Amino acid sequence: MTDVTNDIGGSRGPALFRLIAYSAIGIFMFFVPITVGGKSTIPLDHAATAVVTYARPVAIAFVCLLIAYGAIAPFVTGSWSKNITERVFSVLRVLGLVLTAMYLLGLGPVSFFAPDMLPFLFDKLVLSVGLIVPIGALALAFLIGYGLLEFTGVLVQPVMRPIWRTPGWSAIDAVASFVGSYSLALLITDRVFKEGKYTPREAAIIATGFSTVSATFMIIVARTLDLMGSWNLYFWTTLVVTFVVSAIMARLWPIAGMEHPKDQDAPLPPGQGRFQTAIEAGVEQANAAKSLPVMLRDSFVDGLRMASLILPSIMAVGLLGLLAAKYTPLFDVLGYLLYPFTWIAQLSEPMLAAKALASGLAEMFLPAILLTDAALDMRFVAAVVSVSQVLFLSASIPCVLATSIPLTMKDLLVIWYIRTGLSILVTAPIAWLAISMGWLA
Repeated sequence: MTDVTNDIGGSRGPALFRLIAYSAIGIFMFFVPITVGGKSTIPLDHAATAVVTYARPVAIAFVCLLIAYGAIAPFVTGSWSKNITERVFSVLRVLGLVLTAMYLLGLGPVSFFAPDMLPFLFDKLVLSVGLIVPIGALALAFLIGYGLLEFTGVLVQPVMRPIWRTPGWSAIDAVASFVGSYSLALLITDRVFKEGKYTPREAAIIATGFSTVSATFMIIVARTLDLMGSWNLYFWTTLVVTFVVSAIMARLWPIAGMEHPKDQDAPLPPGQGRFQTAIEAGVEQANAAKSLPVMLRDSFVDGLRMASLILPSIMAVGLLGLLAAKYTPLFDVLGYLLYPFTWIAQLSEPMLAAKALASGLAEMFLPAILLTDAALDMRFVAAVVSVSQVLFLSASIPCVLATSIPLTMKDLLVIWYIRTGLSILVTAPIAWLAISMGWLA
């Protein structure tokens, strides 16, 4: 602290200003809910909503350009042939482009145009993700580029490392996901991983354990399952269950076996306290950071690239998953794999619960749709598990695969299954206690 304060008028003075001012802008954009037009949410969400509301044709055109680029670029650059996963998703992105054109032109089978099919995918997911990721990428430059990551990392290192086996600065990812979105959190994770600040194992823990849907989407789930009367109980239960399961998963295969050369948390310098060291680390990063215009440009380009890969995948994978859930026994079969967990949890109708929760692999919102009229314990467990499972094919899995994190489709499916089973077992006792105590009615 002494070195920093003594150098306020010297070369470190501007760096300290950037650490404080730019980080404050990033925190405000990502983490401070404000009320506009009766809606309380973070400024990034307001910005994306404003574009959709007041410039919808522009938003649709922008998203369509991203989808077209994401579908065509892999074949132009040759990246489509890199591995089997890239081949499959390159074809699926082309299908996503075709489905987008079909939806906007009103062409195709009637079943595709049911409210829970293409309209849901494009209007509720694609438009939102397609705007909030590039806009969020600009704000991301303030959040992670000028020392806040380093400052936070030193402060919370004693908590994050022993419990979740990740550096202290991964707390930023966790908070960004719950108040923003999984796409923003994955954008942060990917950027930090490419900078060498996460090992492959740490990046995998964060991407599959923290990057879940936002609190805003949790409200939709709670409303659908008639749980808004117990919103605080639901929200905090979901938060606790998600992070408890993440701590367990960090110690299980396949994540535990991923490459991890060494913990990258720096020890405290002799004679310095944690807060003093945190400020020093933040100022040092702010001093070494690129200029703001360059940082904004780089972050925005990263955001566009990620959005272009995510959006066509959401359209294609999302529709295939929704059709499978509605018209095939696929998720009934998958339900048998989850039945041991729902039986041990002693839910009211364990087989019905297992089949509904299995559909969450396609789209996290499906269990809520399928269990709208179920018993209270099943509705509560479904509401929590649909969030704490983290991974689903319509959005988050394509998001993870679009990053540089070395996770395969097989890895993600195994992680989804274990996370879902653990989430059921951790949530069920909370549901029993809440019902018996009258907290959940």
